Amino acid sequence: MAEKNAKVYLIDGSSYIYRAFFAIAHLSNSKGFPTNAIYVFTNMLLKILREKGAEYAAIAFDAPGPTFRHEAFGEYKANRPSMPEDLRVQVPHIKEVVSALRLPVLEKEGYEADDLIATLARKLEKEGMETVIVSGDKDLMQLVSSRVTMYDPMKDKTFQVPEVKERFGVSPDKVVEVMGLMGDTSDNIPGVPGIGPKTAGQLIEEFGSIEELLKNVGRVKNARVRASLDRHAEQARLSRELATLDSDASLDWALENLKIGEPDRKKLQEIFKEMEFSKLLKDFSLRPNHGEDDYRLITGRAEFEELVGNLRKAGTFALDLESTSIEPMRAEIVGLSFSFQPHQAFYLPVGHTYPGAPGQLPRQEVLQTLRPLLEDPRLKKYGQNIKYDYILLANSGIRLRGIAGDNMIASYLLNPSKHRHSLEELSREYLDRQIITYSDVAGSGAKAIPFSQVTVEKACRYSGEDADLTLQLAQLLMPKIEAEGFADLFHRVELPLIEVLAAMEMNGVRLDLPLLEVMSREFERKMDKISEEIFDLAGEPFNINSPQQLGKILFEKLKLPGGKRTKTGYSTDVEVLNELSRDFPLPAKVLEYRSLSKLKSTYVDALPQLVNPKTGRVHTSFNQTVTATGRLSSSDPNLQNIPIRSPEGRRIREAFIPEQGRLILSADYSQIELRILAHLSGDSLLVETFQEDRDVHAATAGEIFRVSPDQVNPEMRRLAKVINFGIIYGMSAFGLAKELGIQPAVAQAYIANYFQKYHGVRDYIDRSLEAAREKGYVITLMNRRRYLPDIKSQNRSIRQFAERIAINAPIQGTAADLIKAAMIRIHRRLIQEGRESKLTLQIHDELVFEVPEGELEGLRALVKEEMEGVMKLSIPLKVDIGLGKNWAEAH
Repeated sequence: MAEKNAKVYLIDGSSYIYRAFFAIAHLSNSKGFPTNAIYVFTNMLLKILREKGAEYAAIAFDAPGPTFRHEAFGEYKANRPSMPEDLRVQVPHIKEVVSALRLPVLEKEGYEADDLIATLARKLEKEGMETVIVSGDKDLMQLVSSRVTMYDPMKDKTFQVPEVKERFGVSPDKVVEVMGLMGDTSDNIPGVPGIGPKTAGQLIEEFGSIEELLKNVGRVKNARVRASLDRHAEQARLSRELATLDSDASLDWALENLKIGEPDRKKLQEIFKEMEFSKLLKDFSLRPNHGEDDYRLITGRAEFEELVGNLRKAGTFALDLESTSIEPMRAEIVGLSFSFQPHQAFYLPVGHTYPGAPGQLPRQEVLQTLRPLLEDPRLKKYGQNIKYDYILLANSGIRLRGIAGDNMIASYLLNPSKHRHSLEELSREYLDRQIITYSDVAGSGAKAIPFSQVTVEKACRYSGEDADLTLQLAQLLMPKIEAEGFADLFHRVELPLIEVLAAMEMNGVRLDLPLLEVMSREFERKMDKISEEIFDLAGEPFNINSPQQLGKILFEKLKLPGGKRTKTGYSTDVEVLNELSRDFPLPAKVLEYRSLSKLKSTYVDALPQLVNPKTGRVHTSFNQTVTATGRLSSSDPNLQNIPIRSPEGRRIREAFIPEQGRLILSADYSQIELRILAHLSGDSLLVETFQEDRDVHAATAGEIFRVSPDQVNPEMRRLAKVINFGIIYGMSAFGLAKELGIQPAVAQAYIANYFQKYHGVRDYIDRSLEAAREKGYVITLMNRRRYLPDIKSQNRSIRQFAERIAINAPIQGTAADLIKAAMIRIHRRLIQEGRESKLTLQIHDELVFEVPEGELEGLRALVKEEMEGVMKLSIPLKVDIGLGKNWAEAH
């Protein structure tokens, strides 16, 4: 039975749909479906349900079609633009969320949501119940009373009688009178011209109502206002009528009808999964039935031997290793889990050292017993980020072979734009399961403990589940890889690459630590000198690292043009400073200072701290599942972003050195993306240029400027180079003009000249865009896909961004696939030929090796042969090879 003292929440659904949409500029799932309104709206509802503990509620929506207000005033809401297409498609999903949350809905033909809220609020008020109107709409403030409050969750603000009076200058029952005078532009309620909120409030406070005001208009002191009231008396009455909410809509609702039901978790899961709301999906995950899971702890030799036999008999299994660190080069194995059939797993603890820990089989004995299984290529192994397990085992002398799948990589190929491919994420998406997390068993932050201190029972539950779910996911994802046509890319490139990247990470790089120490002092001195120059130009010292202080110096003291205010002050980002640097010296100096500061903090001072004490080298991580293009990325530390064009960047590369008796060899694809463009487009001029091994930028300059090759000067070549690479990235005339510092009309002429000569490239671009619009994706030569959900977006800038990706992704993605395939071939030959040379780094189109002096000529020939012969194209691939005592010298 409903309680008479219950608090009822009446939610203004129609208003919040719009507010939710505009709260976040652009949010979509990986398929490109807009999700910003759904996401914000859902979180607003959950805030009401959770933080306010609402038990009774209703959400009101405007019904389609006209209302009595349209009949009274044909122009009512006439100035409102139609609902944006990206919002319109989200409304049905918002209503699905409302339904799944079991929220009662108010919607009635001929009425707006506000009228339905007014009707119910007044009815509940008469019955002595407390009502909270959930809205930010000022129209609803007329309903506020001692029993009716208004709450705006997006601003976390509550309006009671005093707050309404403060806003309008009158009590809530007089709000419609004020609105009749001031009007409402959002609803196209005209009001009285020349009367704003403040004047309207004062007039109603003095006269009590519009009718009394109009009867006594002669007493209005301001002549202009008096004249306007005389002229627009009927408009004032109409505006009051339009602003007045109808509280007599025929609604047959009792308190019992407003009881919130139990949420439909399954339906919410379906919605949140489709929209890719990870946190919400986690909150509403269906809890697993742990009763059907059989996770066993193995501590005795007999049961261990039985497990080994069962793994070999099964022929296929998933594995998961637990260790003392997330950095595999610093970690010790604590336990191993295996699963060869769903809902069953076995955990072998080998390194739990907490007081009272049970006896465990010796680590070395376990590993040596497992070695034949783990090194047998005929036994299929599945993992989740299996490269980590590979390195742990390799550091224990075991070469993991027979890797048949990695769910993280499979998920990435199926959906490269997805941000996370973790076991937790994939289990929610494909298995409707919320897993036990690492922090659940080991804690987090200051309370975190090493895994070696986690009880074996907890570890068994956690690690066993990881192995079990890895197997279950593999059984789901591997058929998808086949069905989507990714089998070759997965099995011939991505999986073999795991071993290559693991070897590179284990190899690491050697640093010249004394040189970095000298460089740190050099950079410090340079920064001090630049600081003084900046202070001289500014006329005073200030904190260069403070955007607020810099903004005030640039735009308030020095009065430089183009100051854009943000919430915290003026924007002083790179784009702003670059623009100003063309005409003013101070911004240029700030950019120089920032560049040095970043290099110093990110590399010069940070790299020595990352040297592994065991190996004396720095071990980065190469990531296969981060970039949507297929390129590798590097992290902890990122060694792919050290600039090469600046003297300081080249100086940092001098600190990357080989071991004694070795040299650095750098192998760099020459203009790989332009060569791939030539192949994909089949453009005769471009193909001919590369087949004849001519300077492509000089050749382009000759074509664009209509001069012979010997007349091309360095400036012409520079312009042609920007145009060549700009074309690859779908650069517009505006972008080219900005890059070159020329007028857009001149840039447009350059582009027109380019396409007039290179019409094959124009055809390639047109084909790529057509394919993207038709299929929703583009592909590389190795069938890697880049999905383009925004290719048909109504938003011009979003659509144009997708079009640029459509042009570039097949080129950049093919280059990424090509160098990955070359790395695999080189790695295999290094092993087959027993060479001591090591591949240590990959920087997009460049491979870096550490080579014994005795292997130099042999390795140079091997690398050139494999990189240039990795793929047969219509034009030759070309690799430039350099040698040196450090990386800078080699490149």
